[in-house]
Amino acid sequence: MSNTTEPISKAIPTWEDKIEKMMQGVIQFLRLFFIAIMIVYLFSCLIGLSTKLIDLTLQYGVLDFRSMKNILTDALFTLIVLAIVRTLFIRNGYLYALTLLEIGFVVIIRKLILLEVDPSETWLLLILGGISALFFGLIIFAHSSKFRSSKVI
Repeated sequence: MSNTTEPISKAIPTWEDKIEKMMQGVIQFLRLFFIAIMIVYLFSCLIGLSTKLIDLTLQYGVLDFRSMKNILTDALFTLIVLAIVRTLFIRNGYLYALTLLEIGFVVIIRKLILLEVDPSETWLLLILGGISALFFGLIIFAHSSKFRSSKVI
């Protein structure tokens, strides 16, 4: 007789366990592949932004508002991609949620910058401004509550 207390079904790996381990390996590979693609895309965004900035500065010298607005929206898009790549490495749920709040804030700010100032868009600008203020407040609250909780421990 055996001295083990666990059932026989737990001791011998079944085909379901083998398939589950294989699927976890495939998912881990796809996750790492997606991370690699996003990192390459991030470098592409950074190179495109820097070349655009250098080209416009060499071409015009001091940049006008329209050129700076274009560069700012590209920079905010690059910041969004950077934050998405950062979330792929986060294992803590609290930091993940905080990073998603930050991404949402940057997306709303980018939308506010891209909107043309038009009297018919007043309500949209007001609502987006209120939502961005709410997101900013939530981000500050989350950072301060994390700081307070880490200070207590």
